[in-house]
This record gives sequence, structure tokens and C-alpha cells, in this order.
Amino acid sequence: MIKKLAGQIKQYKKETILTPVFASLEVVMETLMPIVMAKIIDNGIEAGNMSYVYKCGGVMVLMAFLSLTFGVVAGRLAATASTGFSYNLRQSMYENIQTFSFSNIDKFSTASLVTRMTTDVTNVQNAFQMIIRMCVRAPMTLLCSLVMAVIICPKLSLLFVVAAIFLFGVLMTITKMVMPLFQAVFEKYDALNASVQENVSAIRVVKSFVREEYENEKFAKAADNIYKMFVKAESILAFNAPTMMLASYGCILALSWFGAKMITFGTLTTGELTSMFSYVMSILFALMMISMIFVMLTLSQASAKRIVEVLDEKADLVNPENPDYDVPDGSVDFEQVDFAYRNGTGRPVLQDITFHVDSGETIGVIGGTGSSKSSLVNLISRLYDVTSGAVKVGGKDVRTYDLETLRDAVSVVLQKNVLFSGSILDNLRWGNEEATEEECIRACKLACADEFINRMEEGYHTHIEQGGSNVSGGQKQRLCIARALLKKPKILILDDSTSAVDTATDAKIRRAFREEIPGTTKFIIAQRVSSIMDADRILVMENGRIDGFDTHENLLRTNEIYREVYETQTKNGGDFDQKGGEA
Repeated sequence: MIKKLAGQIKQYKKETILTPVFASLEVVMETLMPIVMAKIIDNGIEAGNMSYVYKCGGVMVLMAFLSLTFGVVAGRLAATASTGFSYNLRQSMYENIQTFSFSNIDKFSTASLVTRMTTDVTNVQNAFQMIIRMCVRAPMTLLCSLVMAVIICPKLSLLFVVAAIFLFGVLMTITKMVMPLFQAVFEKYDALNASVQENVSAIRVVKSFVREEYENEKFAKAADNIYKMFVKAESILAFNAPTMMLASYGCILALSWFGAKMITFGTLTTGELTSMFSYVMSILFALMMISMIFVMLTLSQASAKRIVEVLDEKADLVNPENPDYDVPDGSVDFEQVDFAYRNGTGRPVLQDITFHVDSGETIGVIGGTGSSKSSLVNLISRLYDVTSGAVKVGGKDVRTYDLETLRDAVSVVLQKNVLFSGSILDNLRWGNEEATEEECIRACKLACADEFINRMEEGYHTHIEQGGSNVSGGQKQRLCIARALLKKPKILILDDSTSAVDTATDAKIRRAFREEIPGTTKFIIAQRVSSIMDADRILVMENGRIDGFDTHENLLRTNEIYREVYETQTKNGGDFDQKGGEA
């Protein structure tokens, strides 16, 4: 784990190395000053030699200035190194997340990834800054002060050794007790973030069902769980302060008692006792810093593990050694395909799927909820890998293709339509960043999106809010279809992507596809029979298996499931909104 995190220092190695150097120089100056002070008292003030006092005083001023300078430089370098380190961490995590397949993403919730990239990285950043500065400064201060105390009076210095051993034992006990609690706290943070994210993204649903009170209670429960865990952890950490005070005041009292006796017997001078008091404060300050370091490292250790989990996660889907960069056509073959989600129940969601689709065909896909329609089409663009069997595009196994090449040839409009903040043109160019405005307009005409865009005041330059909250569901669907068309794909997959538009507009979109992109293979998943009945062939799914695969007319005669769906939807006069309208 440490090696993995250290690899993220990268271009900030210079600052990381120089910070301990300047922190060490700062400690050296601070350690030498009590010695000079002792000489001023013993050889200057008590001897009445004022010139000696002025001379040593000047040296102390210079040493104080150097200590200040070294401290400022060390602080600046530490800040640069730690913020740069956190930047590299977030960048590496984000880049690795971008390589994840759907199955990788299934392992982490969105809320958990957000927590790891924000709260966890901040904790590790603070710990890193403390390590390169305080983890050098505090132990070195402790060591140097102990050495000087031993040089001045070996007997009195034993007091510091006893205090250090006592504190070390207490700190180790506290650390061992709070570590599991901090690990649990961050898991509770995930639950809190999930609650916030879910509530904000679905705020319209919450308000329409008047569920604000329920959501408030759910959030309060998640926040209360974090509160209780932190109180428990902080209650244990609270023993840190009184332990420090006990060691500090115990050392001062013992030093005063034994030091006064040694001065009386002439084995210790007043200046040496004064310097011993300075060193005892330095030692106790160093011990306090070390206790804070222990707390910070304990807190950050849990965060570090969660960060490394993301960095260590390897994409399940990778390019083969010698990938194929040519997709000949849009033909699709499923050959005895079985598929199961790794993080699911382990039971196959697709079983023994075998069929062939010629390039340019339009294939309708229908079936009940949970019949694995989406799972089927996700395998075509290799969003998941099959458990057994093979999926072929253009006559070649999808696992032989370069992933980018394959996905450029396959456009998918998923069930959950997503638009990003920016203009309509910005969103459309996700399909092709080099697309001209004329190409964008043509794609929108094919998707019947130009109808509402032209009515907008700023047309194609209209700003889309985050998530597409300022356009309707039907408008959002049509924009996503246009975006997919801009890729000029060999295979177009519409995963229930016209469910929010009226049947007349749906028919216009299908007619445009048939006339304008006849060479593109089209898979249309729909719940409405009217959306797929004019397809070349229709695939009927039932419990992860193919129940029928034929034309509309043949399925009406031979397939009970399809006939039942058709009759249910048409027996009362047809599908909804036949005359069309704005959705």
C-alpha cells in the first residue's frame, strides 16, 4: 500500500525530499539555542560580563531568524508537495475509473467513489504533509533534546526516557482501539453520500410524492450513525490529552525537585537547569506532536486502504495483445452464449443464446421485465464479457477487437438517458467531437429532435442543465438518439429509448432510420409492439432465453408470448397518442 501511494508523488519528489531537510535545520537551530541561553546565564549574567551577554544574545537572534526561515521554507515545501500528491492521487483514481468496465463499476457505488476521491484523499493529503514535515521534526526534536539533556545531566535525562516509554505504550493502545472505528466511519460516509445523491437526483419524485419528511429521517439516521461512530472514536482519543498532561507536569515537577537539589550540592548550574527546562518542554512538545501524528496516521490508514482499492482495481475488459482495428460490417452472431453478472447471484441471466443478424437488418427485441433484453445488447459492444460462447460483430469475436474501435462502430442509447451541462451542440458532439453544425442538424432531424430545438430561443446553442433537467423526457431521448447517430455507427442499439415519445414521433424516427441509414444494423428494445412490429425480425425474450425469433406476422401465429402482448396492447383500439404530440 505504501509503495502504491508513494508512486503518486511523481513530479513533487524534490519538494518531498527538501521538506525534511529544512525541517531538520529548523530543529538544529532550536536545539542549540538553550545551550547559548545557559552560557548567557552562567558566564554572562552571574559573572556580570555584559559584553558576553550581548555577543551571545546576537548569536541567539541570528539562530532564531534562521530557525524561522527554515520553518517557513519547510512549511511552504510541505504544502506544495502534499497538495501535488493529492492532485496526482485524484487524477490517477479518476483515470483508472475511466478504464473500468461495467462489472468493475458494479463493485463500487457512486457515493463510495465520491467519498474516496474527496474525503479519503483529503485525509491522506493531511497525513502526507504531516509525515514529510512533522514526522521528521517531532522525532528529531525528541532525539536532539534527549541527547543534549544527557550531555548536560545524564541522571535527570532518565526522567524523559521514562515519560517517553509511558506515552508510547498509551498511544499504541489508543491506536489499536480506534483503527476499526475509523474504518467503520468511512463506510458510514458512503451511506450518507448515497442518501444525499439519491435525494438530490430524485428531488422531483420526492416532492411529487410529498416524501420530504421520510427523506429527512433517512438522512438524519445516516448522519446520526456517523455521529455515534465519531463520538465513540473521539471518546477513546480523548485519553490522549490527559496522558500528555500527566507526563508533562510529572516531568516538570520531578525536574524542579531533583534539579534544585543538584544546584544546592553544586553538581548542576542555574543555566544548565534552565536549559533542561527548555529541553523538557521541547521533548514534551515533540511527544505531543507524535501523538497527533499517530491519530492522523490512524485516521488516514483507513482512507489509504480505500484509495488503494480503487487504484489496484484492474479493468475486467482489456484489449487483446494484437487487437483488430477493422469492423467489416454490422452483422451480429450469438453462438451458444451464457452470461452471468459476477457481483450478482451467480445464476446466468442469459442462457444458450444463438442467432444471426445480417448487416443492415432491423431487429426488434421484446420481453417482460427482467427477461435480460438489456443484458443481451450490452454484450454486442462488449460492455460485459460472455461467461461462455461467443458474440461476433462483422464475423469476428468482439474480444479480438480494439475496444475503442468496436465501440465506435456500435452506438448504444441506454435506458437511462444522460445529458451533460453545456449547449445542445456540446452534448451532440459527444457522438463525434469533429461534427459540423450541419451534421448535428441532420442527426437531429433523423431523431425528430429538430422539431423542438427550432422552437427554442437559442436553437442549437440552448444551454442544457446538468442531467438535462430543463428538457422533457421525450426531448432528452431524442437528443441522445441524435448523439448516437453522429457516430455513424455500423450497429445502432436503442434500449427502450423511445418510451417517452408518442407513437407518431416514434414512427417518424423509425421511418427516418429505414430510409436514411439502411446499411446500419438496428436493435430496437421496446415494450410497445407498435415500436417493433415493422422490424425485419423480432426477438422474443423470456427468462434469459430466446422464446421466438421471426417476423411480426409469423410470431403472431407461432409465439404465444408475442401474441398475448400484441393483443393486450391493441384490443382497446391501439397504442396511446396515435395522433402524435409533444412529449
